[in-house]
Amino acid sequence: MKRQVDSLWLPYAQMKTVAPPYRVVRAEGVKLYLDDGTVVIDGISSWWCVIHGYNHPVLNNAVHEQLTKFAHVMLGGLVNDPAINLAETLVRITPKGLNHVFFGDSGSVGVEIALKMAIQFWRNQGIYQKSRFVSLRLGYHGDTTGAMSVSDDDEGMHRLFKGTILPQYFVDAPGGNNIDSEECQVSLCQLEELLKSNNTEIAAVILEPVFQGAGGFRFYPPEYLFHVRRLCDEYGVLLIFDEVATGFGRTGALFAADLANVTPDIMVLSKALTGGYFGLSATIATSRVYESFLGDDPELAFMHGPTFMGNAVACAVALASINLIETENYLSKIKIIEQILKQEIQGLEGASLCDARVLGAIGVLEFESPSNLVGFREFALSRGVWLRPYSKWLYTMPPYVISEEDLRRVTGVMKEWVLHQGHK
Repeated sequence: MKRQVDSLWLPYAQMKTVAPPYRVVRAEGVKLYLDDGTVVIDGISSWWCVIHGYNHPVLNNAVHEQLTKFAHVMLGGLVNDPAINLAETLVRITPKGLNHVFFGDSGSVGVEIALKMAIQFWRNQGIYQKSRFVSLRLGYHGDTTGAMSVSDDDEGMHRLFKGTILPQYFVDAPGGNNIDSEECQVSLCQLEELLKSNNTEIAAVILEPVFQGAGGFRFYPPEYLFHVRRLCDEYGVLLIFDEVATGFGRTGALFAADLANVTPDIMVLSKALTGGYFGLSATIATSRVYESFLGDDPELAFMHGPTFMGNAVACAVALASINLIETENYLSKIKIIEQILKQEIQGLEGASLCDARVLGAIGVLEFESPSNLVGFREFALSRGVWLRPYSKWLYTMPPYVISEEDLRRVTGVMKEWVLHQGHK
């Protein structure tokens, strides 16, 4: 049953006209149980974070065990074992050289931390002009002010705020199947020209590696990252990877950076970090970045400190989530998901359908216009599937534990909609 709740302000929604939301009363595995008895397969992992499905006994147990000790202590002068252990684990599994972890509350906050860290890195060395960033067009890095400033201000969802937040530099997004594509070459040329002309004021380049999410569900060649790393080194700027969406296997590798064997100066993780149980982010820096904050002057210290950073329960469930990924060979599960998605939707053709593409556990159908997806959510729900199109993109990013049968039900609904469009 859909229920309008006036006191609850929903995200990305015009509250005057938005349809009443569906009420979830229970969730198990990849299934959501609604209050009217409807059961649906969650094909987007609750905005890409619930990678182990819902109500997972291992994650539930990790939460329970930590709660019997304590839920949270401040990291100001105190510390807790889950936070220490998670930091050590993240250093072990992320690209070599990322050695120091700063926790936050969400992906947006993690990006804010990365931006502040990059600016203060230079200021701690007496270089005050480096305070701006280069980002990719069609990029999305979060909803807070700094994160909005490095998200696409022309095409993105934050274009309303253009002119009210700090202006940044942008280069065209890469694309194509290989580094020699026109899109990649144009992007790299623009980036080099920007860095050559403005490196005295640029603190860092920030990008979503290999997969741009909310800006258009776009893939680009991993080799692009190698060339960006080279340019950043040549012109003396830092490189930040926003792996909020790509981290923990979504692109087929544990981290998208692994696809290019590139280590950024700073990496941001969130979403799947806790398996969707709690908001938590990790901003991880190299020793070079970290050591710039060390010294006898107190003002060299990093001036940031979220109240709930290193929350013990969130860190405990994150550790359990990573252990599941490693011990149950999740990368092989993702490979099977990728194979099925390629069989089912890659290369699909139909009226109003512009492209069908797959990478890892991501499947995307791009239509000509948002109008081509009007009514899809209810169409899918009536067939027992929960998918939430964004603009002109219909996508699935399922939990990694999804069965082949359930995944084919998800893709079946997507294909049926393409056929439905052709009959209009």
